[in-house]
Amino acid sequence: METGSRDDLRAADEPVWTGLHPGLLRMRRRLAVVWLGLLALVLGLLLGVLAGPAWAAFALLPLALMAWSWVLLGRNWRSWRYAERADDLLISRGVLWREETVVPYGRMQLVEVTSGPVERRFGLATVQLHTAAAATDATVPGLDPAEAERLRDRLTELGEARSAGL
Repeated sequence: METGSRDDLRAADEPVWTGLHPGLLRMRRRLAVVWLGLLALVLGLLLGVLAGPAWAAFALLPLALMAWSWVLLGRNWRSWRYAERADDLLISRGVLWREETVVPYGRMQLVEVTSGPVERRFGLATVQLHTAAAATDATVPGLDPAEAERLRDRLTELGEARSAGL
């Protein structure tokens, strides 16, 4: 019976992870298709005109890279997640090299929401966390703008409450 209670305690300590918005994956894949497609077209035309039609076959290399990047972008997107805990924010990412960043609320100095033109086109925003140590700055990309603002407000509120006690 004691084993069950230990498992219950571990389950209560486990963070509730939130993944990134699917729009981030769509945006990154579209950008890869556009840029690598343009590269294949330009490379094919240049090699075809300057070196001959046989050399134009090398334009297929960016297309192969496009297919490979499609898979890698999906794996990378699935690896990103974040969790809000009582005293800190966890950010986990990485496929081959897993990286988990822990940002205590009391150490946060600035929380900002940014959204560039491409992100806005896809309905996305990024939350950037700044701390006193530059090495611990953290980013949560690819959020819905409403979720990004909610997270910014919550982190700011928790950061002010935790730093007031210092």
